[in-house]
Amino acid sequence: MDSLSALNDLLDIDDKRQFKAFLQRKNKRTDVKNLDLLKFIETDDINHKNKLYKGQKNNDAYHALRKRLQDNLLLFLSQKTFEDDSSDTYDSLRLVVVGRFLLENDLTRLGFKCLDKAEKLAEHLEQFNLLNELLSLKIQYAHLHGAERFEGLIERFNLNQTNMQREAKLNMAYAYLRTELQEIHLKGKIVDLTELMVTTIKNYQISTKDLQTYRSVYQILLIANEYAAINHNYGLIAKFITATENFISQKANQKPYLFYHLSMLYLLANYHLRTRVFKTSAAYLEDMMCLMLTDTRFYWVFYLRYQLLHALNLFYTGFAEDAIFTLEQSLRKNRQTFKQEDIEDHRLCLTMFWALCGNKRCVKQLSHFNHTDAWYEKKMGMLWTIRKNLMEILIWAQFDEIDPATSRLQSFKRRYKKYLLQTSEERVIIFIKLVEKYLINPDIVSEAAYKKDVMQLLQNEQKSDLFITSFVAWLIAQIEKRSAYYVLLSIIQGNQLHTNK
Repeated sequence: MDSLSALNDLLDIDDKRQFKAFLQRKNKRTDVKNLDLLKFIETDDINHKNKLYKGQKNNDAYHALRKRLQDNLLLFLSQKTFEDDSSDTYDSLRLVVVGRFLLENDLTRLGFKCLDKAEKLAEHLEQFNLLNELLSLKIQYAHLHGAERFEGLIERFNLNQTNMQREAKLNMAYAYLRTELQEIHLKGKIVDLTELMVTTIKNYQISTKDLQTYRSVYQILLIANEYAAINHNYGLIAKFITATENFISQKANQKPYLFYHLSMLYLLANYHLRTRVFKTSAAYLEDMMCLMLTDTRFYWVFYLRYQLLHALNLFYTGFAEDAIFTLEQSLRKNRQTFKQEDIEDHRLCLTMFWALCGNKRCVKQLSHFNHTDAWYEKKMGMLWTIRKNLMEILIWAQFDEIDPATSRLQSFKRRYKKYLLQTSEERVIIFIKLVEKYLINPDIVSEAAYKKDVMQLLQNEQKSDLFITSFVAWLIAQIEKRSAYYVLLSIIQGNQLHTNK
């Protein structure tokens, strides 16, 4: 999809109507073709270029028209975002714009009142760049009647400069850590997270005090969460989780920026889900929902992520039907503001739930994954894409579709075997070999040697990622001739499996 079509897809029906009216107001001549081009883009007419210029070979004019339309669309989106966004950050920015306008037009009392209100909001949100702009504006007009004491303004301005420098160092450190995570993720680089963070903090001259903000703690927790996901072991980040929980407890009386607080609760709920402390995970989700209900804007930002964790908690504690219903209801909402990544996560989990419960609806659900592996790798990440591919192989095999399962497995090996070897993912490689043996000869599940190899995948099970356990449960289910979901719950609850006898 080209950029112009992608931008147009961001608009809902009402937005498109407003954009057309916006273009009509801007058009000074009647022969402008931007509305015609917009119509052709919306109808996906592949011959629109020839229709616009009636067979003339005028590539320059066509591309100039596309550029003007794209520029107008970006302008419209920027204005609409500024008008419609009701977040505290945009409220503060609007007040600065209005305050400057009033000061320029000699309405000093109202102008300073707007800037005072904007400053309180920006301080609460730790928007130091915005604070720098509005404090500079206050200093510029400090000579006017009603202005604040000059010395006080300079003192706050200098303090904010220090905060800006601190934030810049934190941003650089965060960017470096994210780059290192990519090296771990894509190249299998072996790194101790605690040592990496300590070295980074020292290199960027970050003090302990700098790390005691909601934003910095959230960023550290986010990196720790990704590190655990890459290593399939959330036990590795226990100390970061404890530190975060202590931080939240200490700041209980301080009203934080809601986005960071909600994000931290989400990551804590995810950690306890993945380490199988389901009650604690559910408790964090309850706290998360209580906060979400205080602000409609953030309710919809976090809605799908909350629903996903809620459904996973239900599923892994034995309430599969409720979990499936939760995801189905979420996907039906299909709001324009939902992120594609969150929608894809829902689809993947819903498909996995149906597959583990032996419901053939999982086969139909596979048709929703209509992008290429390269697209999923870029959009969702390598681990997510590998998980999706493994799930597809198992679903085809589960319903005796041996040919598509075998074909998908061979394709998987060609694309990911080298990556899995580089990243030392021996467990996945062993799993694939066991699945391949099953596809070649399904009766192999009755052989003692095969059973032993499968059960060895459950070594250190309590440290294993829940999703990996789900795949292993499917393989054990073929041996025991039972429901994969029943086997999965037995493993999680620590019950002895028949194959252990």
